[in-house]
Formats: sequence, C-alpha cells, structure tokens
Amino acid sequence: MVNVYEAVSANKRRSWVVIVCFVAFILGATYLITKGFAAYYGYPSSGLEFAGLALIISGISSFVSYYYSDKIILSMSHARPADRRRDFDFYTVTENLSLAAGIPMPKLYVIDDPAMNAFSTGRDPAHAAVCATSGLLARLNRTELEGVIGHELTHITDYDTRLMSIVVVLVGLITLLGDWLIRSAWWGGGRRSRDSEGESGLFIIIGFVLAILSPIIAQLIQLAISRRREYLADAGSVNLTRQPSGLISALKKLSADNEPLDVANKATAHLYIVNPLKGHTGAVSWFANLFNTHPPIADRIAALQAMS
Repeated sequence: MVNVYEAVSANKRRSWVVIVCFVAFILGATYLITKGFAAYYGYPSSGLEFAGLALIISGISSFVSYYYSDKIILSMSHARPADRRRDFDFYTVTENLSLAAGIPMPKLYVIDDPAMNAFSTGRDPAHAAVCATSGLLARLNRTELEGVIGHELTHITDYDTRLMSIVVVLVGLITLLGDWLIRSAWWGGGRRSRDSEGESGLFIIIGFVLAILSPIIAQLIQLAISRRREYLADAGSVNLTRQPSGLISALKKLSADNEPLDVANKATAHLYIVNPLKGHTGAVSWFANLFNTHPPIADRIAALQAMS
C-alpha cells in the first residue's frame, strides 16, 4: 500500500520521464531529418529552416485549437449548460471540489446521451469547463460522482490541455518534416552533390528512415503521455476526495458500460475519462495498449486499490 501523496509524486515522476524522452526524441529526429533535407538538396546549411517553417505551421494550427478548445469541443459535443436545480449533484459536487482544489468553479455542461462519460477542457483553470453525459449523472451516486469530478478537476489544475497542446505541436512538427522529405523524394528535385555516398548520403538515408518512422513513434509517445496523465488524474482525484472507493466504484460502472458516445470521435477521445468510442471490458495485449488513449480500466482500478 502507498499513501495518496506517494502515488501522486510517483505518477508525476513517471509522467515527466515520458515527456522528457518525448522531447529528446523530437529534437534528435528533427535534427537528423533536417540534415537529410540539407544533404538531399545540397544546401550548406543544417536544414533547420525547414524545422522552423514546420514549427510555425504546426504551432499556429495548434494554438488556435488550444485557445478555443473549450468552445470547439463543447460545440462538437452538442452540450447544454448545466442547471443547478436540474443537475444538483453535478453542480454542488463540482462547487465543493473546486473549493478544495483552490480553483474557480469551471463552467458545467451536460451531453444528453445515455452513454456514461465525462471530460474537462479549457486552456487554464480560469477558462475551464467540465462536461458529463446524462447517462453518467443518472447512474452514479454522489460519492462516485465526486471521484469522476475530482479526476477532471485534476486535469484542469495540472494544465493537461496546455501540455497536450504542446505535445500536438511537436508531433505536428515531426509529421510535417517527414511528409515534406518523402514528398521531395517522390517528386524529385534534389540537388545532391557527388559526395552523396559519404557523410551526406548517410544523412539522406537516416533522414528518410526517420521521416517514415518518426511520426509513428511520436504518436505512440503522445499516447503514452495521455495514458500517464490519466493515472495522475486518478491519483489527484483521491487527493481531493480523500477516498479512492468513489472513483473505483465509478470506473467499475464505466467499465461495464459498452455503449459508445455518439458525439465523440478520434480527435476528442483522449479528453474523456474513459474511451468513448468502444467497449471498455476485457484485457488488452501490451502491444494493443500502445495505441490506446487510455490505460486499461482494470489497471487504473488496481492502482487506486493500492492507495491508502
């Protein structure tokens, strides 16, 4: 058994290890792909101007999504504003836990759908929103709802939307660079020098290999970060509510609910407390788990049960 403070600290350390590895991989791959660009086109420079252009393009598109993330996702989800009388438990639980977390109470929304799920969004605690489905609000008791809301508020206090936006920018950077280099080879136009069989040739080969593999690897690490933040949000929920039993019971009910959420899609699936696109029961292989936005619910429950 570990206490909740140890669990939170351990999850933060593991999360940052994954993030540091991700940044290191992006920097290394960017350098080698841009060197491949420079060698392929015969430029004397390092080729980092390609990285700068890709970063600007990826950054602008991601910044717009990040800044308006709450409006975009809520509009896509057809969510209605929550009402204190109609959604009393949802409203008062969030109100109480926001006080405990020391943040402004986020705006509350409800998706009228029998599927059980919830998510949080917003660029910072002052511009945050928590959304739950009517199915979740109808089937969870107050203690279970506290566990779910505590999870979502932890995402807000940990600035997970901001973190994942940065991750998306870096994934976009490496994806654009790889795509440009492959297209350059497909359409031709390179001005390789005669020493292409030497150092330049080596950079060209490495650059093309990474152009193919780096976007895949970067997206796998992005998913690993997303899964690690789910564990951290679970531990943060226990830290707020002071009891793991509520979230454990809620996750068991969510695991038994196999109804997909109609308004969810692959672009928004990572926001939800559980995968909204398919059933959540059954074990998954280690390899299959690499492509999931969420860790297996059984593993999350086991982690919560180990907390005291």
